[in-house]
Amino acid sequence: MFAKGWSWLWRIPLYSVVILCALLLVFRWLPVPTSAFMLTQDVTAIFSKEVPFVRHDWVSLDEIPRHVQIAVIASEDQRFAEHWGIDVDATRAAIANEMRGRGKGGGSTITQQLAKNLFLWQGRSYVRKGLEWSIASLIEVFWSKERILEVYLNTAQFGTADYGVGAAAQNLLRKPVTKLSATDAALLAAVLPAPNRFNVQKPSGYVRARQNRILRQMRSIGGASYLQRLD
Repeated sequence: MFAKGWSWLWRIPLYSVVILCALLLVFRWLPVPTSAFMLTQDVTAIFSKEVPFVRHDWVSLDEIPRHVQIAVIASEDQRFAEHWGIDVDATRAAIANEMRGRGKGGGSTITQQLAKNLFLWQGRSYVRKGLEWSIASLIEVFWSKERILEVYLNTAQFGTADYGVGAAAQNLLRKPVTKLSATDAALLAAVLPAPNRFNVQKPSGYVRARQNRILRQMRSIGGASYLQRLD
């Protein structure tokens, strides 16, 4: 009786995959209005005056300068054009460091970060990492590299309240996204590891150092030539 009563449980992961695939198919073309991270922050803001409501403004990839696109690739995932959602070499290195007690994260691709931002939760666990890998693989199946980059740039957190380069440009740098310079792009990319701790408007010495390093990496990987590899 017990086994029969709980036999419906196997349907939960199946339905979850079906719903996820349906969402990925729909948002292959439509703007993504929100994410799990944004929803969590907005719900928290209802009950806490210390947490700001999300500011988010969707911007199409055509309106985002190429140097902004290159900046996040240079900063977060220089093998973005080659891998299928998971950078195996970077993941192995991160696991090895973790086993040696030197783990500080790392190894996550842009696609993995997007999977986490859209559908999962903050924090670190093996369960979440496993789901992240699985969802990232599905995203690579349903979306092109250009679409992945577009959605990532529109959902990544750049400040305590600002998600996406549209909101970050307007609220943090006081200019439209189309007017962002390469220096602006590198500054935005420099805060991505910890947008609640690093400040675009009052960058620390560490953030400035990251900004300069990203500018050098942008030049080393190339601009238009790299983006052509995403086609």
